[in-house]
Amino acid sequence: MPYASNTALPTSIQRHLPAHAQDIYREAFYHAFAAHMGDPRQEEASHRIAWAAVKRSYVKAGDSWVRRDSSLAK
Repeated sequence: MPYASNTALPTSIQRHLPAHAQDIYREAFYHAFAAHMGDPRQEEASHRIAWAAVKRSYVKAGDSWVRRDSSLAK
């Protein structure tokens, strides 16, 4: 169930993440989904991996997700 575009992402992700973070989420989800083919928890694992990818570049500040300081990003 990889997402073809950011508009296909779940509404909660579209509503809360900036466009670039959505790109990161979608690409990470796509790769994780392919890597976990045959795993009964494929979709769950893919969402977790996608969120981890977003959190490497973005941090939640109040109700918004903002880009991490590049010196802090790992």
